[in-house]
Amino acid sequence: MKTTVIIPNYNGMQFLEVCLSSLKEQRHSFETIVVDNASSDDSLSYIRESFPNVQLIAADENEGFSAAVNRGIKAAKTPYVLLLNNDTKVEQDFVKNLETALDQRKDYFGIQAKMCMMSEPDRMDDAGDLYCALGWAFGRGKGGHVIALGKGKPQQNYNRFYQVFAPCAGAAIYRKEVMDEIGLFDEAHFAYLEDIDIAYRAKIAGYKNGFCPDAVVFHVGSGSSGSRYNAFKVRLAARNSIYLIYKNMPFLQVLINLPFLFLGFLIKTAFFVKKGFGKEYIKALGEGFSMTKESKIRCQKVKFKWKNFGNYMKIQIELWLGMVRRILG
Repeated sequence: MKTTVIIPNYNGMQFLEVCLSSLKEQRHSFETIVVDNASSDDSLSYIRESFPNVQLIAADENEGFSAAVNRGIKAAKTPYVLLLNNDTKVEQDFVKNLETALDQRKDYFGIQAKMCMMSEPDRMDDAGDLYCALGWAFGRGKGGHVIALGKGKPQQNYNRFYQVFAPCAGAAIYRKEVMDEIGLFDEAHFAYLEDIDIAYRAKIAGYKNGFCPDAVVFHVGSGSSGSRYNAFKVRLAARNSIYLIYKNMPFLQVLINLPFLFLGFLIKTAFFVKKGFGKEYIKALGEGFSMTKESKIRCQKVKFKWKNFGNYMKIQIELWLGMVRRILG
């Protein structure tokens, strides 16, 4: 076996039957690990009784997405790890097609599946994540202009392999040996943007990331947090957006992007004020700056190396192109 599927779970019993049953129907051999973040529902007993072949790791407290998947990655004995949200349903060759896509691309770190909306299977949920000079991360296929994400675009428009900035960790396969080089998911994030961060580190080291249209998964969305916009998500995403920039951008790159970053955070502030989360967003940005002072303890800033200068240049071009793409929708 080459692949271990790792599913982080927090009070997700309502989704587990559909998710684990669809994995059981795969026409391919792999291991499955569920990492439970101290759920208060019946998730643990249900998995033990209904899916005894699934390896179960139970945490004593909710340590967040990053810590949960890191537990699974450390326990995995295969060269590939496939992260999968619990609120998903996969097609029969999902694991096989992701594994094959990574087999064929030795210079790739991670490859994401084609994520379609569970409620509207003919529309996209995410076709790979992009990151731009405005300091925003956003998913291909979600539609919308500048800030607001609209209704997902038709899924038939996303039927070719594509290079992306980062795979969405809700349904993506990763090369474990690269993690030995760049590190695991940063647990300081807790949740949100941790997949952008690890992909950013991989790109600095010279690896690529992609989107595989042949591996299809249907996604409910916000299965653990409950909604697209809430105080919890706004807070974590805002503070992590500051930490992400500090951690991965060298000082010169921050200076180059400073006007765009200022504009990006100003627009987002106005957006969340309109949504009723203005205070939470502004306060969380302050928490993000506080995190940068704690980074020596929590996680090291990526050290600039001249041998990676060319990779930084490629990333900068990608940031500018991503900004144009986001503005045009």
